[in-house]
Amino acid sequence: MFERFTGKARQAVVAAQEEARTRGADEIRTEHLLAALYSVPDNLALTVLEAFSVDKEAVLREVDRLGPGGRPPIDAEALSTLGIDLDEVRRQVEEAFGPGALDRTRAALGGKGGRLFGHIPVQRATKKALELALREALALKHNYIGTEHLLLGLIHTEDGAAHHILAAQGVRLAPARVIVEELVRSRRAG
Repeated sequence: MFERFTGKARQAVVAAQEEARTRGADEIRTEHLLAALYSVPDNLALTVLEAFSVDKEAVLREVDRLGPGGRPPIDAEALSTLGIDLDEVRRQVEEAFGPGALDRTRAALGGKGGRLFGHIPVQRATKKALELALREALALKHNYIGTEHLLLGLIHTEDGAAHHILAAQGVRLAPARVIVEELVRSRRAG
């Protein structure tokens, strides 16, 4: 499948691995691929996002908010309503295991040992988004997979965080497909 990717789509996939690594994640998730689209200049996915008036900074803030585990950080105030005091938990852990004990955990170091080099596995939802990108390209009768197809795959993958980030910005699959068709048609004509 990767041989069908355009140069820009390949750049986005490689950049997604760097996004995951930079963010301390132990797998490449859909939000990393979404953020990576912004690192590839002049690609059709960005044109589609602009058509929806998607705010790049808002998207990247949401990706940052998810953190290394793909979930928002624990809200101390919300836990306190359940009777859990995070400061007290930290104090007890440090009393038992020494100062800074929680800072030496796998999670604090970036997942499963923190992957600074080498291959980072791809999350199931991200694999699904890539497969759906291929299906979108085929459905549009395109013989390649471009960044626009990657975006459609991300929008289509409801179990990925990128889908929810984009949905919150008003991005929907059917109108995005129409925009992609129009953009590709106008590029071929031009």
